[in-house]
Amino acid sequence: MFVFDAELWLWDARRLDTWTFVTLPEDVSDEIRDLATPGAGFGAVKVRVGVGGSTWSTSVFPDKASGCYVLPVKAAVRKKEQVGPGNTIEVTVEVV
Repeated sequence: MFVFDAELWLWDARRLDTWTFVTLPEDVSDEIRDLATPGAGFGAVKVRVGVGGSTWSTSVFPDKASGCYVLPVKAAVRKKEQVGPGNTIEVTVEVV
């Protein structure tokens, strides 16, 4: 399991849809890359995530620009945890 702080950001290509992500740190991304076998769908890796009191299953996706994985943070989680783009949050990620 990995625990880190990261800033929420909006995906520029989908700003109107408010797709919101965090970028996993480089060292965490490297460890996940070593642990996981990417599945179908753009090299996605299935994970279990925690933010505040919220947990959910999703995937992290490789970002060619940064070389790190990015994690989508659902609107329901952002609302429940009262966070949004620009906020730094503590995230737990476990590869499943």
